[in-house]
Amino acid sequence: MPIEQELENISSSHKEFKSLLEKDFKDRKLKENEIIKATVTEITKNFIVVDCKAKMEGMIPIEEFKNDNELSQIKIGSLIDVYLERIESFKGEIVISREKARKMKAWKKLEKVFETQEEMTGYITGRVKGGYITTVDGLPCFMPSSQIDVRPLKKVDHLLNTPVKVIATRIDKNRGNVCVSRRAVLEKSKNAELTEALKNIKEGAIIEDAIVKATTDWGIFLDINGIDALLHVSDLSHGRVKKPSDLVTIGQKLKVKISKIDKTTNRVSASVKALSADPYEKIEKKYKVGEIYEGVVTKIMDYGCFVKIEEGVEGLIHNSELDWANKNINPNKILSVSQKIKFKIVSIDKDLKRISLSYKATLDNPWSKIQNQLDKQVKIKINNITDKAIFGELVDSGLSGMLHYKEISYQENVEDLKKFKKNDIIDVKILDIKDEKIRFSKRALDKDPLDWFKDNSKKVGDIITTRIFEVLKTGVKVAIDQEKKLIVTIKKIDLAKDSVDARPEVFSKNNALDAKITELDFANRKIKLSVKAAQIDEEKSLIAKFGEGATKSGATLKGIFEKAIGKKGKKEK
Repeated sequence: MPIEQELENISSSHKEFKSLLEKDFKDRKLKENEIIKATVTEITKNFIVVDCKAKMEGMIPIEEFKNDNELSQIKIGSLIDVYLERIESFKGEIVISREKARKMKAWKKLEKVFETQEEMTGYITGRVKGGYITTVDGLPCFMPSSQIDVRPLKKVDHLLNTPVKVIATRIDKNRGNVCVSRRAVLEKSKNAELTEALKNIKEGAIIEDAIVKATTDWGIFLDINGIDALLHVSDLSHGRVKKPSDLVTIGQKLKVKISKIDKTTNRVSASVKALSADPYEKIEKKYKVGEIYEGVVTKIMDYGCFVKIEEGVEGLIHNSELDWANKNINPNKILSVSQKIKFKIVSIDKDLKRISLSYKATLDNPWSKIQNQLDKQVKIKINNITDKAIFGELVDSGLSGMLHYKEISYQENVEDLKKFKKNDIIDVKILDIKDEKIRFSKRALDKDPLDWFKDNSKKVGDIITTRIFEVLKTGVKVAIDQEKKLIVTIKKIDLAKDSVDARPEVFSKNNALDAKITELDFANRKIKLSVKAAQIDEEKSLIAKFGEGATKSGATLKGIFEKAIGKKGKKEK
């Protein structure tokens, strides 16, 4: 056979083989980015060689088979899943991955169980900020710390690298994020057990041995035959309960009544007070407003005292009802816990279960006696001194009142307050009693300096001789009486008829000064004197006495004064 013919036959056979091979590859229907089946053909130190029914065999790094002891189970001929990335690379090689196949399968499973909320098995492999890394089917997931158990765990070492049941709570394939919860599995299991246990109890049932598991400020947690129940503080007693821990201890057995079972949440509520009749139902028949009874002080607060009237019934004595003398007194200064006392019922509110009591109503009322002491001299003990007044209490009754600085002396000087100190006992007069408020006066014990005008028959319009007590820039202070208890200020404008002479600096202390009474108001204690007015009156008097016919004769005011002074001089001689 000629060589040309032989070459032509070989070429034809090659084309035929190529055609058959391409047809075989086409029939295998290999698609990229999908999971395919591959047969293990060879196991080397670094690779697993597999047949994917492609043009070439694929090679997978041995590291991708180290999870879950998978490598020990693989043998030549084993059929495994691989992820086909490229049918043929630029080198003509097939690109496959066992790890990506595992992750894709895991994601598909996660998406399915997420919808159905099926339980999965995972392994807690490590701790990160805010939670734990949990591997599920080779896929790392995040478990928040709050989702590892139904109760906070201080240690989780016993759960590490051990199989745990979890439920997927959130998945994000694009970001590769998965959140799982062990707590949800435990709660589901617990709820199932609780649902079964709840079939054995009913609302209204009496439980003789409910065990106290824990206490809070708002209630008690009970164990009723393995079922958790809540005993709210309001269901402990018909009376007031401040803290449940004051009544019960951990481990104590209580007799309770099942008040409510919520089948939706499987929550059980219990009650102690439901075992007995409500004492407030007949409270208004047993106790009358205005009547006096006996009770025991159970608790003292900043605002008052609670008194036990009978079992399950308490009343409040407000601070204002403790003492007649002090409405804001510290309750501890009057009463003590466990003390047996008498009280008067002020009001009863059956609906709100509130009873108001009064302790002071059982004591003598000093206010009824003090009316007899009005306008009489008494002794007070100074409790406090402010910038305007003195506050003190009557030595014989303890009732408190006020002494204003204007009532210390008739001078009404605020500086008088500095003459006194706390705890001083001073004599005063009760000036006024109104709305359980007392006003004292110290100056009322002294003679009123204004009586000088009455005693000397002085009235508005009279001219009196005073003595300069103090020289001011705006005028002068003058003493009217010899004892210098009656001091009046004469303003600069009233010091002289002529403005040139109305200068305070020309006057001297203790000099005599004639002034006219221009105002005398005893009710408002207002006195006004004027030297100017006195000079004008004297001038008018001189004109009236010596100025008759002065107009006709052309006499001047100067001449009239000189004439008057001359006559006066002759008389003095």
